[in-house]
Amino acid sequence: MWQKAFVRARELRNRVGVARWIRGSRGGLVALALIVGVGAGLGAVAFRSLIAHATRIFSGTSDYSAVGRIPHPWVPGLGIYFVVLAPVLGGLIYGPLVDRFAREARGHGVPEVMFAIANRGGRIPARVAGVKALASAICIGAGGSVGREGPIVQIGSALGSSLGQVAKVSESRLRTLVACGAAGGIAATFNAPIAGVFFALELLLGNFATEAFSAVVLASVTASVIGRAAFGNVPFLHLPAFSISSPKEYLLYAALGVLAAVVGVFFTKILYAIEDLCDWAWRGPEWARPAAGGVLLGLLLLALPEMYGVGYPVLQQGLEGHFALTFLLVLLFGKILATSLTIGIGGSGGVFAPSLFIGAMMGAAFGDVAHAIAPQVTGPIGAYALVGMGAVFAGAARAPITAVLIIFELTGEYTIILPLMLAIVVATGVSRSLMPDTVYTLKLRRRGVNLSRAQATSGGATTRVETAMGEAPQPVEHDMLLEQVARRLLASDTPSLPVVKDGKLVGVVTAKAVSRALAEDQDGLALTAKAVTEQPPLITTRTSLLEAAQVLASGDSSAAPVVDDQGQMAGWLTHRALLAALSVAVQPPK
Repeated sequence: MWQKAFVRARELRNRVGVARWIRGSRGGLVALALIVGVGAGLGAVAFRSLIAHATRIFSGTSDYSAVGRIPHPWVPGLGIYFVVLAPVLGGLIYGPLVDRFAREARGHGVPEVMFAIANRGGRIPARVAGVKALASAICIGAGGSVGREGPIVQIGSALGSSLGQVAKVSESRLRTLVACGAAGGIAATFNAPIAGVFFALELLLGNFATEAFSAVVLASVTASVIGRAAFGNVPFLHLPAFSISSPKEYLLYAALGVLAAVVGVFFTKILYAIEDLCDWAWRGPEWARPAAGGVLLGLLLLALPEMYGVGYPVLQQGLEGHFALTFLLVLLFGKILATSLTIGIGGSGGVFAPSLFIGAMMGAAFGDVAHAIAPQVTGPIGAYALVGMGAVFAGAARAPITAVLIIFELTGEYTIILPLMLAIVVATGVSRSLMPDTVYTLKLRRRGVNLSRAQATSGGATTRVETAMGEAPQPVEHDMLLEQVARRLLASDTPSLPVVKDGKLVGVVTAKAVSRALAEDQDGLALTAKAVTEQPPLITTRTSLLEAAQVLASGDSSAAPVVDDQGQMAGWLTHRALLAALSVAVQPPK
């Protein structure tokens, strides 16, 4: 019996050791990031497959926006009018699904992830991943004019959050795992590992801390490898070679940046104006709203089938210069209306792909006009369409680094990088002067959530423990008798003491453990500190105050040793000192 108890105790100790390693060490974070990357990569593959199957079911084609105005092969009797019913049928499926199981899955997804990181410590319900994947796939497959990046960000983030909650990591690491999932989703679905990293860091986390950066990179690379194995290692868009024909052309690209900012802000305002209009007009149950609004969306698709789904084939044709100026403007405003209507009626999908579509049409139209006015200094129209894609996204989301990298990785075209950077910087600056919020943060502000204020009061997430720790109490040797340890505890003002062996920290001994051993063990007076030594929670001088609070709250001790990068004891952290430091760190700036 004693042997079995010993084996069980050893197994329990091993499990506890592994758990601590996962939660507190850098190696544990690396392992979790790799797992999240695998999950996000597989999730992206599954999500794109769901979209493909849903599109085939609802339209009878692989992409209805590319063919347009042809009957559904399964219901030829309806002719081209089946497209009016497709969004209605899709809404009847995903409307109740979202309303019943995960209302967070409604809309474009990224704001919900930003809110979870800023206000919920990175906690996202696990069910969101499955519901978002199904709802968005059905919405896009049934004609919803939205993108797939918002859903895959929310899906990957939910996977990262779920894994972190199961592993019971601290909030700072949970946020990092959420960003890992988002980066992995972007990387796998668009074959853009670099852009995935900066999307997560620039838009979601809002910082480039070394630990978070390393973990996000690992997750992004892992997911990208899986995505490339499934989809191939080719650029997402295929473009002819571009070049700058004259230095004067940079002035045109700067002007394009100004126009892109105006269009990006206009898109944002129309998006939420139509959502407000739908909120005002609809009086029925929320689960039926997508189906009822699907009638309006279906009529729009009947008039302009190029708005069906994500619309990447149409975007490709715009980049290649296949559309006349008038039709480019029709597609531009049609996409703004179709995307806004899809989101307004309760659809599920992203706004990143629509912003690229809108930017491509705007850029192509701008290039067409510029070529007619000054053909001798104007390059190919496709170059302006390409730059317009990144500039409109930057104008709407104000993420200039992500905008530059995403366009570069989507196309693999480097020769256009200088005018692209110029236009994006101009668009970002002009957009900021026109509107304080972005297409993502405006949704949260309308709910009364101010992310900038949340970040301003999160000093506890950036302030390190070394600012709060005090001097460590005199340690006890591991071979000191418990009777002597008890006297040392009685003379000290702390309920625990560090235990050392040959000058190195090996654990802590608590008054509770010593008193229990002396009372219950007949040979208690012969025992040493080694018999009751416990492994302390891992807190280093680099640990943040919020993470340290989480670690202390999860254990029984009211104090813990703080170690440096070499594992040597550097100080002592108590609850009292921690709370005092936190009260200063979280004060908003005056």
